[in-house]
Amino acid sequence: MTFKSLADEIHEALIKAGGDPVAYYELENVALSETTQAAYAASFSKRLIKNIVILTRKENAEAVLHIMPFTGDRNIVSSGANWSASSDNLEGLKDKLANVGQTRKSKNLLVIEVPEFLGDLSNQEVSSASSTYLPRIPLNLDVFKLGIPLTGASGDTGFLITFRYDLLGKSQEQILADQKAEKEGLTAILKNRYPYEIEFLTSPRTNEDLIKDRVQFVLMRLEGREGALLESMGLDPEQSVDPSRIVIKYYIRFLVRNELYIGPVWDADPAWDVALINFLEQVSPD
Repeated sequence: MTFKSLADEIHEALIKAGGDPVAYYELENVALSETTQAAYAASFSKRLIKNIVILTRKENAEAVLHIMPFTGDRNIVSSGANWSASSDNLEGLKDKLANVGQTRKSKNLLVIEVPEFLGDLSNQEVSSASSTYLPRIPLNLDVFKLGIPLTGASGDTGFLITFRYDLLGKSQEQILADQKAEKEGLTAILKNRYPYEIEFLTSPRTNEDLIKDRVQFVLMRLEGREGALLESMGLDPEQSVDPSRIVIKYYIRFLVRNELYIGPVWDADPAWDVALINFLEQVSPD
């Protein structure tokens, strides 16, 4: 199902539950990167959005819905107070929402009758959000440590993506197992291709804490449609092999100035190990 199909299915149930859904977006586009999230958050603030509804339909058809306060910043949502409901299928979830509406009615008399899809941000907004992406390699990588976040260590800014259908509901044991396998794979590639000091990050840490520990650079990873990734970074989507293919792009964040270094050559690839090797070839000295 497309996200628009899901919106068509759930819209009436949200209204029956007392909600006033004003616009629908695809999670993957909103959470494409931190800068894209920041641009959407600014747009939500202008529209005086108070709550965020996240609907996830998992591979087994289970439907899960969360309602959380809008944080007002680039995190968009945060862990903590939220209302949630789930069902083995979408019809069951719609029934649960309708039952909520028996005791709670919307006071808004101008609720839209059909879902509204506002599309992605304009090119101008994307360009503004992407102004810190730099097509080169940072200096002083040999002086400070490179932090490498493992699964589950992204902190508040990465919380939104945890609602993706293939990530939602992972246990702590699953996260630790993923981290172990991920670390082994990364180590095998980095030991022969990155000559400088690294530190694996297994839990969320503040920028201040990392900088005190001499971690001024962090290896970041984005996954999304190639055309959307290029555009979000202020690059020409025409250079993509296929705008619709899902690729992985690595880059380095310089914490002190929040600069994002993506390298002079576009090197994204559907395979994470190929994408990482491509990027490291640009980073490492000849």
